[in-house]
Parts: sequence; structure tokens; C-alpha cells
Amino acid sequence: MVFEIRLSGSVEVRAGALHSDVGPTKTRLALAALAWDAGRTVSTDTLVHRIWDDRPPAKVSAALYSHVTRIRKSLSIAGEAPPRVVNRGNAYVLQVDPDRIDLRCYTNCVGQARVLRDSDDEESALRLLDRADTFWRGEPLAGIPGSWAEHLRAVLAETTLSAAVTRAGILLAAGRYSEVVALLVPFSEAHPTDEALAVKLAVALYGGNRTAEAARLLHRTRQHVARESGLEAGSRVHRIQQGILSGTPAVTLVRAVVGRGEAPSAPVRKAPDNLPRDVPWAGRRDELHRLASAVCEGDGAGAVVTVEAIDGLGGVGKTALAVHLGHRLRDRFPDGRLLLHLGGRGPDRTPPSATRVLTELLRLLGEDGNSLPGELGELVERWRTLARDRHMLVILDDAAGSEQVRPLLPGASPTVVVVTSRRRLPGLPGVRPLSLDVLPPEDAVSLFRQRLGPRGGVRSEDVAQIVEVCGRIPLGVEIAASRLLSRPSWTTGDLLLQLCVGGRRLVHLRDGERSLAHVFALSYRALNPQQRFAFRCIGRHAGVEFDSPAVAALTGSTLAEAEQTLEELLSYHLVSEPVPHRFTMHDLLRDYARSLVEAEDDPPQQGAGQRMLDYYLRTADVADRLAYPFRLRTALDGVDPSVTVCPHVVDARSAENWLTVESANLLDALDALARHGNERRLALGVHVLAGFVDVRGRSTTAEPLLRRAVAHWRGAGDGAATARALLDLCVIHTHTSRYTEAIAAAQEAVDTARSLGDTDVESEGLHQLSISLWETGQYQQAQVLQRRSLEFLLRTGDVLRVARCRNLLGVIYLHLAQNVEALECFTLALAGFAEMGDQRGRYSAMNNTAELYRRRLSDPRSAEKVFRDALLVATQLGNRRDAATVQVNLAAVLDALGSPEEALALYGAALPVLREVGDRRNEALALNGIGRACRAIGRGEEGLRHHVAALAVVRRISALGEEPDVLYDLAVTERDTGRTEQAVAHLKESLAVSRRLGAPAEEARAAQALVELDNSPRMR
Repeated sequence: MVFEIRLSGSVEVRAGALHSDVGPTKTRLALAALAWDAGRTVSTDTLVHRIWDDRPPAKVSAALYSHVTRIRKSLSIAGEAPPRVVNRGNAYVLQVDPDRIDLRCYTNCVGQARVLRDSDDEESALRLLDRADTFWRGEPLAGIPGSWAEHLRAVLAETTLSAAVTRAGILLAAGRYSEVVALLVPFSEAHPTDEALAVKLAVALYGGNRTAEAARLLHRTRQHVARESGLEAGSRVHRIQQGILSGTPAVTLVRAVVGRGEAPSAPVRKAPDNLPRDVPWAGRRDELHRLASAVCEGDGAGAVVTVEAIDGLGGVGKTALAVHLGHRLRDRFPDGRLLLHLGGRGPDRTPPSATRVLTELLRLLGEDGNSLPGELGELVERWRTLARDRHMLVILDDAAGSEQVRPLLPGASPTVVVVTSRRRLPGLPGVRPLSLDVLPPEDAVSLFRQRLGPRGGVRSEDVAQIVEVCGRIPLGVEIAASRLLSRPSWTTGDLLLQLCVGGRRLVHLRDGERSLAHVFALSYRALNPQQRFAFRCIGRHAGVEFDSPAVAALTGSTLAEAEQTLEELLSYHLVSEPVPHRFTMHDLLRDYARSLVEAEDDPPQQGAGQRMLDYYLRTADVADRLAYPFRLRTALDGVDPSVTVCPHVVDARSAENWLTVESANLLDALDALARHGNERRLALGVHVLAGFVDVRGRSTTAEPLLRRAVAHWRGAGDGAATARALLDLCVIHTHTSRYTEAIAAAQEAVDTARSLGDTDVESEGLHQLSISLWETGQYQQAQVLQRRSLEFLLRTGDVLRVARCRNLLGVIYLHLAQNVEALECFTLALAGFAEMGDQRGRYSAMNNTAELYRRRLSDPRSAEKVFRDALLVATQLGNRRDAATVQVNLAAVLDALGSPEEALALYGAALPVLREVGDRRNEALALNGIGRACRAIGRGEEGLRHHVAALAVVRRISALGEEPDVLYDLAVTERDTGRTEQAVAHLKESLAVSRRLGAPAEEARAAQALVELDNSPRMR
């Protein structure tokens, strides 16, 4: 069953007798856009342009995905292994043999036929042209509108003309004049100024004894050419016309037309070649392979792939790559290899016009400069006529924009055009961009060593650091190598020290006339004033990544203005977009931007850093209130209220997402406040971000800053702010298992709140105090405080805080083996969290309910189900600590259910996360669980090590409530490994601790184990 995608005529998918309905017009256009580049990656931007021109829908990603889904369904008729449409980041590729695309086969056959004709293999050329005709079923993409569809039709029309002219030449040489006439008449009417076509048709008419028609055709052609171009037709038209009128034998004229025997020919002229010299090459293997493959595919086959656009940051090696490609494939361009500069060649120069560039190009091709027309349209026509049958490479270097390039592109021609530009070039149909990034580390090192050559004093460690200091920008790497070559006494260590000293890399990345700063200036000065200002302000951004709202804050502009500016900076490669809507700036570009800031006295620009901090603080405050609604807050006074808050933060989910995405920037903001802000702003900032740093496991970062905040508010005499800061500090201490400090902070907050009559803060302080008391096994005292807090909260009607209080009270009941009360509390808490849509609260209540099923109700199956549900919620929240906690709990259930291998995997995944976030209590639980799982699979000796480690952790953090379990599990493993005496000792310890805690279930368990040991054969 032959599979085929047809683009000639209606766009459709066929497999034998089967026909698949592709869908609406846009879907068929999307299929054509992918099929035309079958096997090659097509960027999302290119697809969007091909399908919607410059008017994409509002939700373009969703619309594109919908079309791709329909395409995938239509391809399924191919059978068991249908072609696939694969998403690759910001691009798609249709993975199918290009020979399954009818028009790809068509253009390939025509191109191959022309090559065979030129090699005098006319029989094979005709066979290929006949085969090409089998793929032509009518107008390409019939019924589909749009600029790209029109462009493709124009390209294929040129290919069809080329096929007809090639066939006509072969038929003429065979004397088959009537066939040539029938073939060429329709094309002659559509192309009245095509001189090559006209002379072939005229000779065929003359050979068929239609002399008058032949003479009239050539006369009309000369009139059309004169009327449209203002020039006389070429000398060949004149000579053929004279030969017909003078009765020259047809066979003689045929030779003149098809280029054989007595054919008139121009003097042999050396092919023009002004490419710069090539250099030893390093790296860019994938990019070279893609370009070479495209060039080889398009060579001789009309306009299948004739134009490639290389864009990228200044100094990244665009021109070098294009020139190296030209030298590498020189044999494919026998008619010339040309490089034309489209840039101004300096920051203050105006790029040359297309008229000027075309004039230079035509002169290089041997045209008399005095006879060249002055109008752009006439120059374009002359250029395309010359390029039609020439195998050339033309490099258009440093293009300023699409408008400058468009007139310079040839029509259907074996000529290959490579455009390089500092900016992306949208709006060029059929041109596929190749964006160059900086070199991979290994390629950068290879380039440095290659330029350096053999010499002493070169350390691999130094070279690796040098190329990183150069940002892995090829020009920077070459300049660094050149500097070392010019200083024979230097080692790579000396060069590295020079480049790193004082943070002035750009100053030292200079070599004679070459410097990275100069290259960056070329791109910078192409910007308008608003874009320049934004570029300088972005240099003040402290973090690595940023988004458009942050740029709006930095520049003091609207969000729409910031988005437009970022689009322009992105097109110039002055910023990059590693993931959708997240931007970054290369380190060396950031250095350059900051050097511009230092050189200019611009108050709005100098205030960019302050606006940035205010933006992150204000948005974090909004996000924190949505994500962590239980926290009691201090008013955010002293932060500029005019700074716009990120508009995407609208609910708890988006708030969580924003805090996650911006985590690095928020930590940078904290660092900036700690180093450069006043103590009040720091105290406000760390208060705003306390919930964030706690959940993100950044407790070690936050703890000293929170201490500074407490000290500041105490010194300022602000009791309310002091109490809230103490509560923030208490939470951090609790989650890092520093319970003594947590209890002290919570007690001070409670005392301060009572002195102020602030019942809200007092209730929250009691809640936090209860948590630390519970963690340290002081269950009765924790129960009393939590009940008191619940009584107050029930009077307030605060559903969320009531649910949270009941959740903790249920945990305390669980440890006191008051199972009915615990289940009631968890059920009511879960209902409250669900009512308020609090996902974190739901997770916590679910996790605790599952623990009740596991530990008290002997229902491990129910526990497993609820734990898995809780894990799903925690994962969706993106909270690594919560997810790790529930993994530990689920693992314990799986162990009990006889799945120790799965339990061991979960413990192993959770343990490093818990250590990273400083959750020592759950670290101890994970260690103890690993010990149990190891024992269950017969690795008792290994399990002992983990139990001992767990016991050390719980004692170090005074987690008395966990001691009975760890001691019991340690004793059981000791018993099973033959350490009976140690087992008895640890069981007795477990019994004693359980009694002190008032934990009857744990007490009974230890007592029973001791009885069993006493009755065991070993003890008797």
C-alpha cells in the first residue's frame, strides 16, 4: 500500500485506495507547510506565518496544536507505522520520507533532469521529466489562500517553466518541432518577456515550417522587453530572428539555441569569487550539516531550498559559518561565490540600499556598470534573469532587515543565497532561519586551542574557564587566543587572571581593531531610544531570567510596551527566550549594558534597580496572601505603590506558579536588600517572602535575615511587627527541627500579642507553639493550647484557620490514640479546606487521614489510596518538601503491604530532598523506613545502619515523639540479625519513652515484643 501526501491539486493524504479527510483549509495549509519541509524541522514561528500570515489567532498555540492533532489523525491511514508529527521545543517536524510528498518528488526530478541534460544524458533526463509529470495534478494547494501558499505556487511555477524549457531543448535537438510548439505555447503566453523561452519556441515554429509565426513571436518579444524594461532584447533574440529571416537551416539554429555545435556563446570568463579566505574550522557540526544538506538538496532543483538565513548575536560566527560553507562546497558553485556586505560596516553608517547592492552584484557578475538600469525593479529583473541558470553561492552578509533582503533573492534558480543578520528576518517566505547560539563548551575549547596552536603554559582547567569568561562567543574566544599569542611569556593562568580582574571582561576582550564591545555597539545603535533604554535597564536586573512584567517595572513602561520592546530585543538577539515568556541576557551583553548605564547620568535609568525590587516585593506580597492565606501580615509600607503588580497572579494556583518560577529572582531580591537596602526594607522584604523561603526549603537563607527583622522591629518599638516577625522565625525553626528555638520564638510572640491585646496574633502564636510541642512529644500540653486556639477561631468564623487548627488537633489526637476524635477533626478540616479551595490544606488533611488509617485503624489499603491522592495534590502544588513527606508516608504503607522494593525506591527519592530543605524530622522517618524495607528484603545488616542514623537524628533534634518507633524498629532488626541483648535494651527504651509521652499504643507494642523475646528459645 503506497502512502502519499499530495500537494499538487487539492491537499490530501492517500494510502493505496484509502483517502483521508485532512480537515478544514487551515489544517490542509498546516499539513502542506510541514510536508514541504518533510524530514526537516520547521520552527513554530515559521508555521504560524505560513498558516496565518501576520494575523495569527489570539490563542495561536492552541490553534496550532488543534491542526497538528487533525494532521496526526489523517496520517493514521498509513498503517502500523504511520508518519509522525513530532514536537521539538519551539518547532515541529513531519517524519516521513520526502519522496512521499508529490511536489518534493516533482522538484527533485526536474532538478535532476537539468543536471543530466547538462551531462548530455538526454534519454535519462526525459525519463525523469516524464516521471515528474506523474506528480503534477494541477495548481499546488488548490483553493488555499495566503501569502505562503501564493509564494509556493510561484516557486513551483518557475520550476514548471524550467521543466518545460529543459524538455524543449532535448526535443529540439531531436528535431521534434511540433511537440516543442505544443509544449511551449502556453508558457509563452504567460511569460512574454522570457527571451530563452521565446527563441526555443521560435526555432520550433521555424523548423515546423511556420516561419511567419516564428518571426512575429520574436518581434513581439522584443516589443514586450522594450516596453517593460526600456531596454533592447538580448543579442541572441536578434541573431535568431535574423537567421530565420535569412533562411538559415533549422538545425543550425537549434544548435545555437540548445548550446551545441555552432551555438553563439559569450567569451569564457572566470567565475567571480570574492569570498574571504577560509580558516581552520572548529565546531558547528550540526549547523554545517543542516546547511550543507539544504544546499545539496536544492542544488539544481529550482527553488526547493535556495535560501538560508543565519541569525544570531554579534560575534557568534554567522559570517564565518557562511564563508566556511562556501569554501567547503566550492565545487557545487562553478558559476561564482560572492559575498556582499549589507550592513553599514560601522555603528554610525547607514546600510546600503537594495539598488546599490544589486548594482554591485551585477558588476561582479560581469555586467557593464554603465548599461545597468537605475530603477530597483529593472535591476531585480536583470539579476533574476542572470541567476536563472547559474550555480552560484551569494552570501548577503549582515542584513539589516527583511525589506533590504527581499529584492535580492533570485527566483527559481540553482543559485543558493545565504543571508546573515544580527536580527531575525521574518516576512521572507520560503526562507528557513538558523539561529546560532554560543558554542558548546567542548567546541569553544577546540576553537581556542586551534587558534592558539602548539605552545607551552596551557592548562586544560584554565582553557575551560577562559572560554566561559568569553561567554563561549566565538569572536571573544578568538580574541582571547590572540591576546595570549601576542604575549609569549604568558601562561593560560596569566590570561585568565587578566580577563577576570575587576570584572572588566569587555575591556580586555579587545585585539587591535576587533572588540566585543564594538560588535555589541553595532546591534545597540540599531535600536530606537525606547529599546536602548530598556536594554540598559535590563542590565540592572539582578537575576538570570525575567519576564515582560519585570521589564515593565524596570523601565517604568506599560506591559504592552514592555512586550513589544522585548520582541524587538529578541529579534536582535540582545535577549534570548530559553522557555516561553521567560527571557535572559548573555552575561557579556549584561556587562555591556551596565557599562552604558555607568556612562550615562539618567535618573529614570538609575532608579531601575529600585523599581525592580519594589516590583518583586509588591507582587510577592500579593502572591503570598493568595498562596499562604493563614499568615498574619505586616503592612507593606515604604514600597512604591505605583509599581505595577504582575497581572498573571490572580489566584492561589497562579500565585504558587509565580513564586516557583521567580524563586531565583526573589532570593536575589532578598540578597540585594540584605546588602544594599535599609533595615526596614529588609524586614518588610523577608516578612513578605518568609512563607516562600520556608516552602522552598531555603530556611538557612531566611533564618539570619529573620533574626535581623526581629531585631529591627524591636529597636523601632513596633510590637505588632515584632510579634509577626517572631512567628515567621518560629516557622523556620520548626521546619528545620530546631524546636527549642521555635518554642521560645512562639512564646515571645504570644506574650507580646497579649500585651498588645492582639488576639489574632496570640491565637496564631498558640498554634505555632502547639506544633513545636507536638513535634517534641508534649502531646497533652499541645492539646490544651490547640483547643484554646480553636475556641477563639470558631468565634471569628475564619473557615481556613479553623480547618488548619482542627487538622493539627487531629494529629495530636492521633498520637494520643484518640482515633474517633482524630478522624472527626480530619474530616471537618478536609471539608473546610475544600470549601475554601485550599489545595495545600487538602493535602495536609489527606496525608494525616492516611496516617490515621495506617497507624491506628489498621487499614493499610485505605491509607495507600489516600496517600496516593495526597501525593498527586502535593506534586501539582510543586512543593518538593510536601511531596517528599507523603512519599515517606506512602512508602511506610507499601512496606506494611509487602512491597518493600517500591517502598525502598520512594524512601530513596525522598531522602535527598528532605536533607536539602533541612527537614530533619522527616529525614529521620525516611532513614528508619529504609531500615525497615532493607530488613524485609533480607538486608538486615544494611537496615541497622539506617535505624541507628535515624535514632541519632531524632535525638539531635529532640523529636521525642518519633523515638518509640525508631527504637522499636531498631530492636526488631537487631533481633532478626541475632543481636538479642541490644534488642531487649532498645525495646525497654521504647517502652519507657512511650510511657513518658502518654502513647499507649506504642507502649503496648514494645511490651508485647519484650514478652515475645523473653519466651523465645534464644532467651531461654
